[in-house]
Amino acid sequence: MEEAFDTYGAAENYINATPKFTKKNSREDTARFWEFLGYPARDCKILHIAGTNGKGSVCAYLCSVLRRAGISCGMFTSPHLVAMRERFVIDGEMISEEEFLYAFRTVMEGIKGFSRKSYHPTFFEFLFFMAMIVFEKRRVEYVVLETGLGGRLDATNVVDQKKMCILTSIGYDHMEYLGETLPQIAGEKAGIMRNGVPVVYPDKQEKITEVIEKYAEKIGAKTVPLEKTAIKEIKIKNKTIDFSLHLLYYDYIGFTVSTSALYQVENASLAVRALELLRDDRITVPVMQDGIREAFWEGRMEEVLPSVYLDGAHNADGIRAFLETVKQHSCSGRRKLLYSSMRDKQYREAAAMLSQAELFDEICLAPLQGERALTLSQLMDSFGQYTGFVKKAYDTPEKALRELLAHKNDGDKVYIVGSLYLVGEVKALLRSL
Repeated sequence: MEEAFDTYGAAENYINATPKFTKKNSREDTARFWEFLGYPARDCKILHIAGTNGKGSVCAYLCSVLRRAGISCGMFTSPHLVAMRERFVIDGEMISEEEFLYAFRTVMEGIKGFSRKSYHPTFFEFLFFMAMIVFEKRRVEYVVLETGLGGRLDATNVVDQKKMCILTSIGYDHMEYLGETLPQIAGEKAGIMRNGVPVVYPDKQEKITEVIEKYAEKIGAKTVPLEKTAIKEIKIKNKTIDFSLHLLYYDYIGFTVSTSALYQVENASLAVRALELLRDDRITVPVMQDGIREAFWEGRMEEVLPSVYLDGAHNADGIRAFLETVKQHSCSGRRKLLYSSMRDKQYREAAAMLSQAELFDEICLAPLQGERALTLSQLMDSFGQYTGFVKKAYDTPEKALRELLAHKNDGDKVYIVGSLYLVGEVKALLRSL
């Protein structure tokens, strides 16, 4: 078997092919396989994050502060933008190809020896097991673990011993799996909670708060809501945002996020609230301030070229947050948008919001690769009824981006939004230009 997978590329190709021959596994089988592997990384201090929007950003803020405090930290997130290894980060660096291959082979050996011969990890399970194997091998102290889909039935939720749970903003996404209403979706996300483990969440929607509090009471989890009044004095600058956050053991303390994305203030605040609850003497207020300021998360209102921004917003709440930030950007020229989406996202709602925002002079549409992607005709149709801007169609995001950059004048701003897959394609393209 090792001869067949002697390169990183071969291992990556195998994992990419797994959706073609695997089926959804029961949580029990996933847990049994983790047990068979020896419960890798179970003894680490695990911070578990679920939610609809902001999960990856909260993970990045947590890890940035832990690193600043001199604490070793492994981070498992999804999806990746360009390279699969981006999902596995230790102390701010993605793992090496050698480490990736080691973890891959360990999982493959496990599959060979596992008693349930019909079991094979799904794409996401495979990567989750690999992450835990690498974190165990590197002996990290903390593991920051992002759920893939939902929470209750997510592969990462086989972990029972957790130090902290964090629920980020909850909205409509993956309704075919998680439910049609926000309380149903919140109930699935709340499934990561454990008895006696603190859970931090933003207290901003009454129905969602009610679900979280009831679930926590039922299982004996301690809730620590982030109240709306905890954040004040938000000052948006050119490339940073200053704000004050009321800490649990202090009064209001000033923080800075190094982004123009307004929605990151809440994500950074959730991370700080969770870090406070760890009661770790190494995590001081200055360490948190420095760690939050130094944090960076790709594809979230990221300025990849002067006045060219990438944002992975892909559902209605994400688009709403994206538009709030665009409104804060002064623009002396024209605003142009490149949009694309997957079929299973809220693309019609997104089209309505982007069109009716009256923020863009030109909207360019281009289909992504893959079976799940919207076709060009579907994209054009979703924007067809709206007016007030120029619509342009392109065969590929590459053609659209090249033309946008070629015709960009001083004072213009270009925004690329609609899917993290679009962000990934554009990032790969920019590296080759």
